[in-house]
Amino acid sequence: MRRERIRRTAPGLALWAAVSAPVLLNGGRSGAGSWVRPWTADWAGTGWATAAGIVLLGAAVAAGRRFPLAALGTALGLGALYSTQLITPQYSAALVVFAFLAGRRSPRARPALALFAAVTALGLVLTLAAGDEPWIWFMQVAAVLLAVVVPWLLGRSVRQYADLVRAGWTLADRLEREQRAVADRERLRERSRIAGDMHDSLGHELSLIALRAAALEIDRELGGPQRAAARELRLAAAGATDRLRDIVGVLRTGEEGAPTAPRDETVRAVVERARASGLSVHLAEPAAPAASPTAAGPDSGPGPDPDPGSGSGSGAPGAAPLPEMTDRAVHRVVQESLTNAARHAPGAEVTVRVVRRGGEVGVTVTNGPATRPAQGPVSGGTGLVGLHERVRLAGGTLVHGPAPDGGFSVTARLPVDGAPLRDTAAPSGPAPTAARELDRARRRVRRGLRQAVLVPAAVAAVLGLLMAGFDQYTRMRTLVPHAVYDAVRIGDLQSEVTARLPGQALPGRPAGTDPEPPDADHCRYHRADLLRDAPAYRFCFTEGRLSSKTLVTDVPREEDRDASP
Repeated sequence: MRRERIRRTAPGLALWAAVSAPVLLNGGRSGAGSWVRPWTADWAGTGWATAAGIVLLGAAVAAGRRFPLAALGTALGLGALYSTQLITPQYSAALVVFAFLAGRRSPRARPALALFAAVTALGLVLTLAAGDEPWIWFMQVAAVLLAVVVPWLLGRSVRQYADLVRAGWTLADRLEREQRAVADRERLRERSRIAGDMHDSLGHELSLIALRAAALEIDRELGGPQRAAARELRLAAAGATDRLRDIVGVLRTGEEGAPTAPRDETVRAVVERARASGLSVHLAEPAAPAASPTAAGPDSGPGPDPDPGSGSGSGAPGAAPLPEMTDRAVHRVVQESLTNAARHAPGAEVTVRVVRRGGEVGVTVTNGPATRPAQGPVSGGTGLVGLHERVRLAGGTLVHGPAPDGGFSVTARLPVDGAPLRDTAAPSGPAPTAARELDRARRRVRRGLRQAVLVPAAVAAVLGLLMAGFDQYTRMRTLVPHAVYDAVRIGDLQSEVTARLPGQALPGRPAGTDPEPPDADHCRYHRADLLRDAPAYRFCFTEGRLSSKTLVTDVPREEDRDASP
């Protein structure tokens, strides 16, 4: 028990030590300013700040497995207390580690994306509220991109790869179980085939023997002993038929008893029997066609219409009977679909539609979504596999899958004349479940890898465009047209000159230009060219009036740049 406890807590303690080490080594070293300057500047340098940061990091490590985004938010908050640009010597390592773990542990991506957007928006609001330069916000966005988003995407990729490996092992185990089930099913199918062969061949022969014995039993030309012998023969044949029925029952699987429905049961009878069992099912039958006077019977006379209840009932009343393989396939499609609807969608409305059109008959069984939970375990879908094989052997096609309303639909097309349809050369239907799941897992991994590359590139491109646009905007706000430069005069009041000039000036004297006049109180510099800092217009003020205006340029020689004129 103790060893197990150590094994569980050791990784967390190691992680806590790793993210706390930079805090201990750097102590109160401050970054590039903070949003809480009134007290952070003094408090950040104390031991209390270091101790509080280590305790908060420990809490983030402890809660990080269940709440990874909360741990990441803690690291972001601690970094913001030391620097408005979030990158600090103390908490940069924790920021990267918790971002990676958030991507590795979070099952969904949307909460993390919402956190990133919230941090970016909050940074913009705080930057504007603190009166900082907009470049500070661009640095924050770059820090979030490089220190948070990129590690988070790497963690997402690692998680998706682990999911792919886990899905592969799960599918391998499922394939092994399915292979064993297929082998068992093949053996049971062979036993059922033997049972059917015995019933069809021996049962028919025994029935003929009993029929002939009965004829001899009533033949008056035979004597009493002969008719008694014929009677014993008939009884023996009937007993052999009963014993054959018992043998057929033994050869059937333990899960499946002998069929309780007659072999020639119609679709209508199947629907009625399901409705009597409590299933809400509706049979949509086509309208009855007009009787055809050309339908001839075996004696070349007008043939009678088949019994509407005979065969599968897969067409309109009065239609010609279907071939036996097609008839049984229609019956099995309806029977299996109703069984699946009752098992997987309890309480759902079921619609059975049988349409005979041209040289084929179509069967569609659709059920809505379940209205109450299913009872008992859900089967593995082998019934549809067998149904697909039966329809294919009958020359038809079978398609099944979810319906738009959340239910399930099974559609079969079968030939009327027994000839295979043109599109049944190969089995149709959806791909195996294992293949579909493996393909989905691979697509998730590929999508994660693309995101790990494309998302940072896209964010960097957008950030670059924003920075370029802001740079162009600031250049335009510091540009003074030549006409304005000519309009101001030496001796004008500073307020009048300032009203003519743009509201924003260059932050200082452009590099390489002449020094300012020694008698000037202060000077303002504005761009004369939109693309360059120099040449620039310099406006110097002395005692509240414009004392000089000059177009300053870069000094050609390096040794003359700081020399006095």
